Amino acid sequence: MNSDEETNYRSFVDAQAHSLRRLAYLTCGDWQLAEDAVFTALAKLYTRWRRVDRPESYARSMVVRAAIDEVRRPWWRREQPAGNAIPERTVPDGAHQVDERLRIHAALGQLPTRRRAVLVLRYFEGLSVQETAEALNCPEATVKSHTVRGLRTLREVLGADADLPAGESDEVERYATRHA
Repeated sequence: MNSDEETNYRSFVDAQAHSLRRLAYLTCGDWQLAEDAVFTALAKLYTRWRRVDRPESYARSMVVRAAIDEVRRPWWRREQPAGNAIPERTVPDGAHQVDERLRIHAALGQLPTRRRAVLVLRYFEGLSVQETAEALNCPEATVKSHTVRGLRTLREVLGADADLPAGESDEVERYATRHA
């Protein structure tokens, strides 16, 4: 890699590292695993930097896959509450917004890893069904079914008053109607 490419890569990492780390954390639910996933993805991106047309999209996809891989590693088994739930943590300041974020994070922790990844990419990162399918290397129908089922589970866990995205695309609504 020449010095200009090296400079561009370093600038990219400086600009994107925080958001990639947050994306990985929301996908796997553990800060250490999230950091490992980001470092793994950025190391792979470094070797492919010249050939990548859309580095943001490529890095996001690699980070999500790496975060899922970190959770699935067979030798990495830890004691967790039933249902792969992330234990609820209380915040001493009692701010409603922080409590709500913790509640949603704990509910996300109860979802299977792929469903959680789909919801994070769709609603926290704002990706479309097609972009999410590309990031996870799966069919759009899989993204749609994971979206519908994931949101349904979150509504059950959080209750009917939860402020969850209601505006799934028309395609997802049609899918839900056909497969409910």
